[in-house]
Amino acid sequence: MKSGKHTAIYIRVSTTGQDHASQLPDLERWAEASGDEARWYRDKFTGRTMDRPQMTKMLDDLNAGKLARIVVWRLDRLGRTARGLCQLFDDLHARKVDLVSLKDGFSLESPAGRLHARILASVAEYETEVRAERVRAGQAAAKAKGKRWGGRPKGPNKKTKDKRTAILKLHHGGMSIVQIAKTTGLSRPTIYRVVGSG
Repeated sequence: MKSGKHTAIYIRVSTTGQDHASQLPDLERWAEASGDEARWYRDKFTGRTMDRPQMTKMLDDLNAGKLARIVVWRLDRLGRTARGLCQLFDDLHARKVDLVSLKDGFSLESPAGRLHARILASVAEYETEVRAERVRAGQAAAKAKGKRWGGRPKGPNKKTKDKRTAILKLHHGGMSIVQIAKTTGLSRPTIYRVVGSG
């Protein structure tokens, strides 16, 4: 570790309804084993933009020459746009600041690692686009069936029962609970109850 510099540990979830718990154990073990001075940066924000509060703070520290490396649980936690991620890779490489992804098993210190990172950045963007297509397809299918979804009921009622089949189809099609809630206009607890009973 270079004198006066620290390791940035960055974690992110997409919504305020999620938490960082799944990412913490591996990152905490890494921090403890490394013995480096580590600072944590935590965002609850979409990965489709690099403009996030804690990301901005971390990049300010990078630009100020305070970072020795950045550690993430998985690359898609850092971002989901190939362009934004690849620009960051180039900046880190130019500044001789490493990026370590625990689950993806790479760092930017080697040419193979940099290639791996760029491939994963493209995959993350692809996955985001596929999810968006699923949401649009789900909305189109619901609209074609004459669904008119309004407010956000707090619990199961007759309208919820009528939507149960559509909710289960969206869920089995790979749509997340958050996306189903946005598509149907129902609350997430209601979606969880329907999916759990189905």
